[in-house]
Amino acid sequence: MTNKPAQLLFEALLSKFCKQDGVAPGKMMSAPAMKYRGKVFAFFYKEEMTFKLGKDFDADAYGISNWTYLSPFKNKPPMKAWITVSATQSNLWEALTQKALDQIAR
Repeated sequence: MTNKPAQLLFEALLSKFCKQDGVAPGKMMSAPAMKYRGKVFAFFYKEEMTFKLGKDFDADAYGISNWTYLSPFKNKPPMKAWITVSATQSNLWEALTQKALDQIAR
């Protein structure tokens, strides 16, 4: 267990969201994650959170300035259904977690 603020925030969100029906902790590429009925919708890695929001999600319109597409593979294009948001905008993490859950629960 660490005392880094971003890690603590993720752990608090995990605890909160896992109280909802169908949501459980999991792993995504060895990182701690949140799953809905077995499918990952958000995960935490290196002081950032990554959310599955769909290819049509407009991060700029949502007010997110410090984000990137998830790009875990050197020889493959970014995964545009996933966005990674820096801890500098961790104030948005809870709303984005809810949005990702809503998206996957459709």
